[in-house]
Amino acid sequence: MGQAPNPPGPPSPPGPRHDQLRRLEQDASTCTRCRLAEGRTQVVFGCGNPRADLMLVGEAPGFHEDRQGEPFVGRSGQLLDRMLKGIGLRRDEVYITNSVKCRPPNNRDPKPDEIKACRSYLDEQVRLVDPKVVLTLGNFASKTLLDTTTGITRLRGRTYPWQGRTLVPTFHPAAALRAMERPDSPQMAGLEEDFQTVARLMAELDRPAPPPAPAAQVTVPDPDPDPDYEPEQMGLF
Repeated sequence: MGQAPNPPGPPSPPGPRHDQLRRLEQDASTCTRCRLAEGRTQVVFGCGNPRADLMLVGEAPGFHEDRQGEPFVGRSGQLLDRMLKGIGLRRDEVYITNSVKCRPPNNRDPKPDEIKACRSYLDEQVRLVDPKVVLTLGNFASKTLLDTTTGITRLRGRTYPWQGRTLVPTFHPAAALRAMERPDSPQMAGLEEDFQTVARLMAELDRPAPPPAPAAQVTVPDPDPDPDYEPEQMGLF
């Protein structure tokens, strides 16, 4: 599935940002900012490399995520892992989270006030992980981060500058799985295409910067002679 980014080097040792991310997760684990706290099994904060160049942002935890405490572990997660493998990446090499950290009842769509209640956690995750590329999975993550009402079908297929990073919106894996039942549905092809865009962006991160151009030599011309200047004639004595 296209050119994969170079294999990552050894993981970096934990640092201050990693410690802050752990403290943020502990704070979120007891969050009661919205009604979703009433029905959750646990908060599903995020997982993966806390220094990843690629962050994936989904919608909300489902049944399996709520039980296991990790995002994208059901059928959607299996598809996500396959897509990552197709561009040469593993789950533990990226950072994965959701716009909402608690499962909505019966897997319904998250409501605007629930997304808003979780927004500061997501913003801090982005700041602390500091990814170069953000892949938003589905309508809610894409519309939330791009601050738009435009739907994912129109948003995807291009990249967006976002907070000094590059944001790539794509379909949610669950939508692609549902669409597989309809042979004329474009979701799976679109998902694969957008992952190839991510692969290209990641490969560009690995590409060494070109050497600086040599400094141009500036030749300072001799001053123009003064047309009114007449050399002084020295006397003979």
